[in-house]
Amino acid sequence: MPFTTPTIDFGVEIPFVRHLGFVLTLCADGRSEILYTPKPEHLNSYSVTHGGAVMTLLDVTMAMAARSGPGHAGVVTVEMKTSFMRPSHGALTCQGRLMHRTATLAFTEASVLDEQGRACAHATGTFKYIRRLPTSASSVHDFNNPNAQADA
Repeated sequence: MPFTTPTIDFGVEIPFVRHLGFVLTLCADGRSEILYTPKPEHLNSYSVTHGGAVMTLLDVTMAMAARSGPGHAGVVTVEMKTSFMRPSHGALTCQGRLMHRTATLAFTEASVLDEQGRACAHATGTFKYIRRLPTSASSVHDFNNPNAQADA
């Protein structure tokens, strides 16, 4: 799934990401970059970007870095650790990197930068690679169906 031009297509429909307005500008060779301009409803009581929105930005950026390599499988977050270094004001850029990959796991990191290029938050994350498994000759497992059986 190599991307190097701005897009809102993340390869799958993610309504929350669409709501936040993330724009994918890079997804190739173990790297990713997402631009995000928070709206007033994305701010906290201190008028800075809400930590949950920042964590979502980090999570999605790391997931895209994990997906940028060979196979382009889907991923699910297994673990994420976030450090907030300064308030996130204005337009934000998040840059992610795939640090290591095994057959089933991706180990990633990402940083949120403000308009002056200062680090606002940093995260590391572990993601499990998943693929849509055939359920019959003409269908695949539907991960978006809450009634579908999850594979262990």
